[in-house]
Amino acid sequence: MKKSVIAVILGGGAGTRLSPLTATRSKPAVPIAGKYRLVDIPISNCLNSDIGRMFVLTQFNSASLNKHIKNTYYFSRFSKAFVDIIAAEQTPDNPGWFQGTADAVRQSLRHLQQQEFDYVLILSGDQLYQMDFSEMLDSHVEKGADISIATIPVGSREAPEFGILKSNEENIITSFIEKPKKELLPEWVSDTGEEMQKAGRIYLASMGIYIFNRKLLFDLLLDTYKDATDFGKEIIPNSISTCKVASYQYDGYWTDIGNIYSFFEANISLTEDIPQFNLFDSQQAIYTRPRMLPPAKVSGTTLEKTILAEGCIINASRVEKSVMGIRSRIGYGTTIVSTYIMGCDYYETLEDMNNASERGLPQLGIGERCYIRNAIIDKNCRIGNDVRINGGSHLQDSDHPLYTIKDGIVVVKKGAILPDGFVI
Repeated sequence: MKKSVIAVILGGGAGTRLSPLTATRSKPAVPIAGKYRLVDIPISNCLNSDIGRMFVLTQFNSASLNKHIKNTYYFSRFSKAFVDIIAAEQTPDNPGWFQGTADAVRQSLRHLQQQEFDYVLILSGDQLYQMDFSEMLDSHVEKGADISIATIPVGSREAPEFGILKSNEENIITSFIEKPKKELLPEWVSDTGEEMQKAGRIYLASMGIYIFNRKLLFDLLLDTYKDATDFGKEIIPNSISTCKVASYQYDGYWTDIGNIYSFFEANISLTEDIPQFNLFDSQQAIYTRPRMLPPAKVSGTTLEKTILAEGCIINASRVEKSVMGIRSRIGYGTTIVSTYIMGCDYYETLEDMNNASERGLPQLGIGERCYIRNAIIDKNCRIGNDVRINGGSHLQDSDHPLYTIKDGIVVVKKGAILPDGFVI
């Protein structure tokens, strides 16, 4: 385990753009790929990079995230590794909550300083990628940098959503602009390499992944920029002229789970024959809570490009280009297309099913003869028989007590009950 570095994983704000998935949970606790949580991605990348000391900073809707981390990441008593949660807390010196990424780290410094380390790796809790941070750390040390920023080439469509930068021949960053307007983009073209340029990815975007030298981080947060609240908007741009800030270009798959559409695309793309995010890479395994569930059970179903998590009971007629989360239950004659079903937190017993039936409630899961397309079904939903959900661009954005529509994606809310014959 690398003793020179500790990792700080930011739990994020209220996550309104990912609503309603964040109505009762923080962004890093949102289930992804049927069995993981978003926070498993940065933690797994750290463990695969031999970084075993991690702090997760939380504030909004943090109960399920805290529970997941407590139940998942425990190490040998002879190991120095840990994943500790630092919740926003009011103190006599600071009665306020976290005001931004930099402020969250500032308020946590008193916990960090008890550890021995030379470098701090700062990560986001809501991104999907597989990256060896030890290579980034080696590059940081080799260049003698004060700060390193992981960067990724992007095209002109995505560029206005990111911090865009330019660097010199030694990959030292010379200028930075946060979310530039489209008319400014021609001034920010970079040499991203032949392959990236052919793909139209000619701008260098910050991935929100930083390495800081220990002393510098403390000086910046407690003295130089003691009122700054955000790394991307304030501290990084202001440090470029006074510090040696290096760019570490990453050319692999990376996506920021910022909104419902990007979250939906990231999950559905996992069903491709050779997905860009490879869950089957034993060298870059994604770790999560071991649940000891039975294998999935399928009866009379045509499965086409489908991911099935453990514990599923599938009797559908067809499932295509979809992700079935843990304990998903699908009834006879149902068709599921381009849908992410998060699954359930528990199984219903036969007695539970009888009680639900007597009260006129559908069983937990999805009933018979349903048609569901372009949807996200959150955890523990009860969807009756003959329900039809047909997402797509023909639907306008809207919010209802049982579901939300964003960018043509129908999101059925956690624990929602859709009666027999319900149509969206």
